[in-house]
Amino acid sequence: MSGSVCYIPNCGKACATRCMLSKRPHLCNRACGTCCGRCNCVPPGTSGNYEACACYAEMTTRGNKKKCP
Repeated sequence: MSGSVCYIPNCGKACATRCMLSKRPHLCNRACGTCCGRCNCVPPGTSGNYEACACYAEMTTRGNKKKCP
């Protein structure tokens, strides 16, 4: 799977890639870092692809919205 960032030890780099097109990059990186730390993976690309990291996709906020960007 080319370009995949799943099961990676470097959350910072994976989240920087994931959040590079975000309108709120600091918020995106913070949320992504939390999710990556708990799941040890980040889906590839800048959005979507949640099937590549089920744990990341299933995390929600207290308001039942997706936690991970």
